[in-house]
Order: sequence, then C-alpha cells, then structure tokens
Amino acid sequence: MNKSNLIEAAAAKAQVTKKVATDVINAALEATMEAVKRGEGLQLAGIATIQIVEKPARTARNPRTGATVQLPARKQVKIKPGKKLAL
Repeated sequence: MNKSNLIEAAAAKAQVTKKVATDVINAALEATMEAVKRGEGLQLAGIATIQIVEKPARTARNPRTGATVQLPARKQVKIKPGKKLAL
C-alpha cells in the first residue's frame, strides 16, 4: 500500500472526502517526523513504536578488499511492531 492508497482507504472508512483524508494523513505524518527528530519518538499502543537509537562507532570490513574501515557513531530510526501488527 502506498500513500495514495492509504488516503483512499482512510477517506472511505471515515466517510470523508479525499482532500480531508489527505490533510489529516499529511498532518499526522508531519507530526510523527517532528516528534522523532526531537528525540521523543512515537508510541501507537499495540501497533508500533518509533524511536531514535544511538549506534556506537565501530570497525567494519570492506568485503571486496578486506580493508578495515572506522564507521562513526550515528543515530538510526528504530521501528518496533506492536502485538496488533505482528503476523
């Protein structure tokens, strides 16, 4: 499912126009991205948890040349599915 399919499904389920569904979904996605960027994360009970995790610096190996490379510390988005989303 892509964003336009999500908008169509939301509009049909909520019995609203696609314009209203688009505005609501865009606002929700924007608020989610802002919260995650601030480091707050997002918890949707039973569905998913989205948060930023710190990955420490590490040594990696280039599989083609075998040379070792130092990778710097970084931040990464982690999404953990909830019980309702588990298959």
